Amino acid sequence: MTPPDTAAPAPAGPARKEFTTRAVIASLVISAVVGASYPYIVLKLGFGPNVSVVAAFLGFLSLGLVFRDFSRWENNLIQSAGTAAGQTAFLCVIMAAFDMLRMDPSLHFTFQLSPLQTFLWLSSAGLLGVLLSVPMRRHFVVDEKLPYPDGMAAGETILVLDERGHGSRTATRAMGWGSVASALVMTLRGDTRLLGDVWYRIPEMLPFGALGARMNMGVSWSLLSLGAGMLVGLRVNLSMLVGAFLSWVIAPPLLLQHGVIEDLVRRKVLLWVMWPATGMLVAGGLTALFLRWSILVKTFRNLSSAEIDAGDFPMRWVIGGVIVCSALTVWVQGTLGIPMWMTLAAIVLSLPLMLVGLRVFGETNWGPVSAMSNMMQAVFGLLAPGHVMANMVASGVTGTIASESEGLMQAYRTGEMMGSKPRYLTYVQLMAVPVGAATVALVYPLLRDTYGIGGENGLQSPISQKWAGFATLLSKGLSALPAGAIPALGIAVVLGILFTILEGTKWRKWCPSPTGIGIGMLVPGSAIVTMFLGALVAAFWPKSANRTSDGENRTMTALASGFIAGEALVAVIVPILVALRIVKLM
Repeated sequence: MTPPDTAAPAPAGPARKEFTTRAVIASLVISAVVGASYPYIVLKLGFGPNVSVVAAFLGFLSLGLVFRDFSRWENNLIQSAGTAAGQTAFLCVIMAAFDMLRMDPSLHFTFQLSPLQTFLWLSSAGLLGVLLSVPMRRHFVVDEKLPYPDGMAAGETILVLDERGHGSRTATRAMGWGSVASALVMTLRGDTRLLGDVWYRIPEMLPFGALGARMNMGVSWSLLSLGAGMLVGLRVNLSMLVGAFLSWVIAPPLLLQHGVIEDLVRRKVLLWVMWPATGMLVAGGLTALFLRWSILVKTFRNLSSAEIDAGDFPMRWVIGGVIVCSALTVWVQGTLGIPMWMTLAAIVLSLPLMLVGLRVFGETNWGPVSAMSNMMQAVFGLLAPGHVMANMVASGVTGTIASESEGLMQAYRTGEMMGSKPRYLTYVQLMAVPVGAATVALVYPLLRDTYGIGGENGLQSPISQKWAGFATLLSKGLSALPAGAIPALGIAVVLGILFTILEGTKWRKWCPSPTGIGIGMLVPGSAIVTMFLGALVAAFWPKSANRTSDGENRTMTALASGFIAGEALVAVIVPILVALRIVKLM
């Protein structure tokens, strides 16, 4: 059932402030902050928590506490821009997948984007995603009235902050103190390597015995993981915990006993468990799409009758922008050795996948970016067999288009609650996408060089592992899999299909999430355990009057957002200081 809108109609007349100079400047600044901090979150946790709410809080903190006449519509522009930058920054997983593929010498994969190429590639594909989704606003948001729950949560947050009442002040303080606490813990934590062996340095984790220490299984001293668990929910967190125990407690001794691995080394275990994990994730995602086959039919059946309001954003600009961005994408990928026909095929084939993704995201709050990209990988596995670079780049185009279209449609849903002008939301997203692309181009190399990608101690980025693993599978065939991986992959595929089917029945609350299990098998167990503790905190959080219309506790959401923002910002600032030789790691 679609939740009801809670916003009062926007007042008419000159008193209304929306597309102001201060709002545009703040939008660009918050876009840079979100874009710079989001890669660390995604690479560490394997997914991106709702960035819209965080951007709304940051917008309020940046202008709402300074200007008494700061309006909800200005804040909506800021959160919309922050969402767009976050959706762009999410694509750092592609860069990480490239790095992981280069680690495999048998692939002879030498492809590496320069910062300029990264910026141009993500900007052109991201802007395509924004422009292509503009005509869909009236169809999905106005006519169909799809809820887009993350957009509604952001709208609710903005409305609360705009009230400037007790609840708003409490939530603001909670986010501020949460950010400070998380930043402090991150600074004092051992894995940050800012401090020597001093007595007050916080260990990276509390391991569960000797095997836990080897497999990184324990309790992580990370308030970011705790905050993420508070927002994700108990069912998904419990599923992730099951996946973590399967990979890092049950699997290692069995693999050692049967001679699959020679020693209990986390990297070697990961090379095996990534295959059943990939099977679980891909099977679950594709099954969810298959079960919603009517969505695709309905989308195309109604598309021709959907009324397009050219006053929202000029359609001639949409058409011209699509042509320019497509040409830029063709040119950029041409410099990388990708033939024109492959790029054009990727763009064209991305359109139906984008439409399906928009409806699925609107109805379920599940953004199927990874599943869409995997489908494109499979397509290019047939179109260009053995061409790993084409496989990855084409799927990256699909992922970027899908990610940005979801971000804009979510912003349109929030705007519908606020009474915002859709064209203004489009303007700021078009400005924010290049900002997000620039932050990925600059920040990701710093994260990679400072913390490492994959390996024993690097940022694990489970989505990147799945992406790279699928590309490896398509290039080498099933013979490349480790011993016993094929049966495990088959079992995981069957279970992924079964669990996804059961999610649509009355047994849903008793059914594990296939996505949760798959991600849990790839993410370091210490992060999963800490996230589960966060889910318990959320489950037992005291009931209070400071709640949204759908029952979500505003103070808890703000505190969790602060936990996420504080650690992420420190994680970005430290590499910058290291690069500038202001700080030296121990």
